[in-house]
Amino acid sequence: MKPLIAQLRTELLLVLRNGEQLLLTLGIPVLLLVFFSLVDVLPTGGEADAVNFLAPGILALAVMSTAMVSLGIGTGFERGYKVLKRLGATPLGRGRLLMAKIAAVVAVEVLQFAVLIPVAYALDWSPGRTNWFAAVGAVALGTIAFGGIGLLIAGRLRAEVNLGAQNGLYLVLLLLGGMIIPFAELPEFLRAVARVLPSGALADLTREALGGDGDRPGLSWIVLASWALVSPLAASRLFRWE
Repeated sequence: MKPLIAQLRTELLLVLRNGEQLLLTLGIPVLLLVFFSLVDVLPTGGEADAVNFLAPGILALAVMSTAMVSLGIGTGFERGYKVLKRLGATPLGRGRLLMAKIAAVVAVEVLQFAVLIPVAYALDWSPGRTNWFAAVGAVALGTIAFGGIGLLIAGRLRAEVNLGAQNGLYLVLLLLGGMIIPFAELPEFLRAVARVLPSGALADLTREALGGDGDRPGLSWIVLASWALVSPLAASRLFRWE
C-alpha cells in the first residue's frame, strides 16, 4: 500500500501545483455557473430557471474536465517524457499507477463538488426532487467513460498533439453536451448526435437525478454505460506506454 499512497500523494500535488489544470477543473466550471446564472443570455426562462438548468450540467462538465482533459493531458506529458515507462518498471507497477491516477481523479471531483454545489445553492439553486444515489451512479459511469477517452487519446498521440486534441474535444463536447445549451435549442441533426455523446448522456442524467428534468434518461443510461464499457477497453488495448 505504501507505493500506492505515495504515488497518490504525488498525483494530487501535481494537480495542485499545475495552475492550468486547476483553472480547467475548478475555475472554468465555477465561472460558467456564476456567469450564465446571473447573465440572462440562455434560453432557460429567467435567473432561477437558469441556475436550475445549469447546476447539474456544470457538475457533469466538472467530471469531464477532470476525468478526461486533466487526466489525459497529464498522462500524455508523462508518457512523452517516458515517466510512465520508468514508473511501470518500479515496485509501484502499472496496476497501482493506474489506481493512483483514478483515486486522484475521484479526489479532485469531490473537491469540485464541494465548491460547485454550495455556489449553486448560493445562486438560489432549488433542485426540487433529487436522487443523489442516481447522481453518484451517473458520475461514476461518467468518470469511467471520460477517463477511458482521455487515456485512449493520451496513449496514442504525441504530448503536444494530445494537448490540442483533449482541449478541442472538450470544447466540442461542452457545446453539444447539453451542459450549457439545452438540447431543444440545437438543430435537429446536432440534437441526435448530442444524445449519443457521453457528455450529453451524463448531463441528462445529472439533470434528471437533481431535479427530474432529464430529456431521455432511459436512453442516457444506456448511452453512458456503453461509453463506460467501450472507452476503457479501447484504452487498455491501444494505450502505448512510450
